[in-house]
Amino acid sequence: MPAPPNHAPPKLFDRGLHRKRLDRAAGGYAGADFLHRRAAFDIAERLAPIMRTFSVAVDLSARGGAFAEALAEEAPGKVGTLIEADLSPRMLAGRRALRLVADDERLPFAAGSLDLIVSTLGLHWTNDVVGALIQARRALKPDGLFIGAFLGGTTLTELRQSLVAAESEILGGAGSRVSPFADVRDAAGLLSRAGFVQPVTDVDRLTASYEHPLKLIFDLRQMGETSVLADRHPKKLTRTLLNRTAEIYFERFGTADGRIAATFEIITLTGWAPVKAEP
Repeated sequence: MPAPPNHAPPKLFDRGLHRKRLDRAAGGYAGADFLHRRAAFDIAERLAPIMRTFSVAVDLSARGGAFAEALAEEAPGKVGTLIEADLSPRMLAGRRALRLVADDERLPFAAGSLDLIVSTLGLHWTNDVVGALIQARRALKPDGLFIGAFLGGTTLTELRQSLVAAESEILGGAGSRVSPFADVRDAAGLLSRAGFVQPVTDVDRLTASYEHPLKLIFDLRQMGETSVLADRHPKKLTRTLLNRTAEIYFERFGTADGRIAATFEIITLTGWAPVKAEP
């Protein structure tokens, strides 16, 4: 008899390498955490007007603890107990908060044990986003809330285009060096597929200014946001290729003040676990 079909999602990302990159970034993370802080404070602002409190909450991809700070400033008293979780143990080190090293793809929480789950710029590194969301929904109590922010499709479009142009020119073809991000149109249905109700999708686009493309790449390293594609480019990123990428970046996306622009898109999903628990 033929073997049964394999329904496992494709492995896009090397999660072990992602953990190592986060561990490496932990020491200097505070110097480049502006995206994480922006997403964390946006989530806290969304919680503030909700007319209820959440007894037990988990902050997935807690990184430097920006969401806990945001809660204290924007929604004090909204959460009783907050558990900070992260794939990287070094990101959690040195804080007094309740901490848990956990993988977004294998959540360790009991079914119906949580009132609130937030995920701050971590979902775009999961191999099975819907599967991760299903786990989150199962961990929530009926009528529990999930809010997740992740990087969307137009993120780093300038860097992506410049790298492709430089590789095509120098190597005669281009491969994948920047991780793919979900399109907002695809993101809209993720919560419904995972069994959440009243799903809402919002997009926040911002443009950062850098003095040089290498400074952007350095910031991405400090964020732990460099590519961890499982099928990595076979050729190393050489100095010649980097220099040509920078030249093209300035040519195409340079600003009047001699700097370069970098686009980031943060997609935020909000959904409620159904009152009647689903399997």
